[in-house]
Amino acid sequence: MVLGAALVGALVLAGAGALKVVDPAPTAGALRALGVPAPGWVVRVGAAAELVLGVLAVVVGGAVVWVLVALSYLAFAGFVVAALRAGTMVGSCGCFGRVDTPPHPLHVVVDLALAAAAGGAAVQGLVPLDELADAPGQGLVIAALSVLGAVAVYVAFVGLPRALSH
Repeated sequence: MVLGAALVGALVLAGAGALKVVDPAPTAGALRALGVPAPGWVVRVGAAAELVLGVLAVVVGGAVVWVLVALSYLAFAGFVVAALRAGTMVGSCGCFGRVDTPPHPLHVVVDLALAAAAGGAAVQGLVPLDELADAPGQGLVIAALSVLGAVAVYVAFVGLPRALSH
């Protein structure tokens, strides 16, 4: 159970990192709106770290990597809470590059859930590729559902806040 949820978090982290590497401007703008000066190159370095960490979680795993994934999601939740409390007009947190993802309480809930999943993976010391290889048929199902879960998280971050605001 933890494996699938943790994989969703790792895939979302890698995907979001990749999008911010390509286009750091929205994240840099969101940080500036909260009074944190962050030039594009700084955002790109952080985004590259997200991408690498997400890939490492899927490929290598282990307690240390999963703790770092959990800490990343706790930091994201903290950022969104700060944006919500500041009342500053932040059109997008920049989580997915140019896609408009305004800070929303749902974002915090999802970040905390993914942090918890990564924390569970850290406690278990999960190595996803080993876990998936132990039962190839089940592993394929878990991998496919994890990709679908990552897409669902993307939709939750992008679509649900818009739908709930109308």
